[in-house]
Amino acid sequence: MSENERLIHAPVADVFAILTDGWSYSSWVVGACRIRDVEPGWPQPGHSIHHSVGIWPLLIDDRTTVEQYEPLRFLQLKVRAWPTGEGRVEFVANDQNGECHLVMREQTVKGPAALLPDSVVDQILHVRNTETLRRLALMAEGSTKHPSQD
Repeated sequence: MSENERLIHAPVADVFAILTDGWSYSSWVVGACRIRDVEPGWPQPGHSIHHSVGIWPLLIDDRTTVEQYEPLRFLQLKVRAWPTGEGRVEFVANDQNGECHLVMREQTVKGPAALLPDSVVDQILHVRNTETLRRLALMAEGSTKHPSQD
C-alpha cells in the first residue's frame, strides 16, 4: 500500500470541501481528465463520480465510488480504470493547529495492475499521489487567506 501525507495550510473543512466536490475531481487527481457525471448523494457511500482517465484519444470511461465517509475526517473510495484495474483510496484528515494534516493511502485490489509486485506499484502510486496532494493543497490553500498575505 502506498502512503503519502501532507500538511495543507488550510482548515480541514476547506480540504474536505474539495475532496467531496465530485466536479473538482479532475482538477486535482492525477490521471483524471474529465468528469462526466456526479451522482446525487455524492459523497455518501454507494454514490459515484463518472469520469474519464487518460489522454485523448486514449480515454477510459469509468467511475469512482464512495465506500465510507465520515465528514471532515475520513473518505474511502473504490477507484476504477479498467482495463488496468481497481484500487482503494483513503483520505484521513486531522486538524493540526487550524491546518489539515492529510494522509492518502492507495492500494491496487483488482485487475492486471494487482499482478505487479507491490514494490513497483507502490513506487508509481507514491510519485503520482505526491502530485495529487500538491494539487489538492494548491486548491485548498488558494481558497484560504492567511494573515501573512495581508
